[in-house]
Amino acid sequence: MPGSSFLAGRRNRPRPEAMTLLEHLAELRRRIIIIVIAIVVAAILAFIFYQAILDFLKAPYCAAFHGHCSLYVTSPLDGLSLRVKISAYGGLVFASPVMFWELWRFVTPALKRNEKRYAVPFVAASIALFVGGAAVAYLVFTHALRWLHGIGGPSLTTIYSPISYLNLIILMMVAFGLTFEFPVILVSLELLGVVRPAQLASWRRWAIIGITLAAAIFVPSGDPYSMLAMAVPMYIFYEISIVIGRVVLKAKSKARDVSAAPVPTGTNANVS
Repeated sequence: MPGSSFLAGRRNRPRPEAMTLLEHLAELRRRIIIIVIAIVVAAILAFIFYQAILDFLKAPYCAAFHGHCSLYVTSPLDGLSLRVKISAYGGLVFASPVMFWELWRFVTPALKRNEKRYAVPFVAASIALFVGGAAVAYLVFTHALRWLHGIGGPSLTTIYSPISYLNLIILMMVAFGLTFEFPVILVSLELLGVVRPAQLASWRRWAIIGITLAAAIFVPSGDPYSMLAMAVPMYIFYEISIVIGRVVLKAKSKARDVSAAPVPTGTNANVS
């Protein structure tokens, strides 16, 4: 039967350490093909549901100006360009679960058991933090638009281009998503022994300055609301990373002590 032959093929697949370079490349090609197909299918769906996605992205704009949120095109091709961009971005977003799953399936066989134990929470935390950062950017974008509009003075009339608006909100969400990976990087450095929790605790003052500068540099809109929304969570993540580092390193130290302890061989009672 086709199903049994498929399962047999998976069972007969060589182990990662026994695979040749060409077999690794063939496996990688298979994963990439699946990812590309998923992106294309997701992009087609995003193209179909273009208006719903555009309304979702326009919601902060409409909230900032009480429903007056028309976008104005200045070229006959702007409408097509906007729909293609939304389809491309939507394809990447909607296909991301498949992308992560296929990359995970490609990398997992090469990991040892203890490495898998750390990899699963790290991957899950990375995805959750990126989504959380993008959500924060989306929620704060209304205040950013109001500030950006008000800083120019009351004589300016708001006429936004859909391409420039889309580029800014997507860039904001990506920037927040990437910066929210900060605790994952810190905990990884702690586990690798590059930095110690005690060192991070002693660098708090410099960390506050560095985080503030990073927020000023990486926030695309440059408004104070977005800077604050990025800087405050990053400092909270800094403190959480110190706590997590202490807990994990303490657990690793205990496990090392247990494994290094001599195994009792029993008592030898010689009765004369």
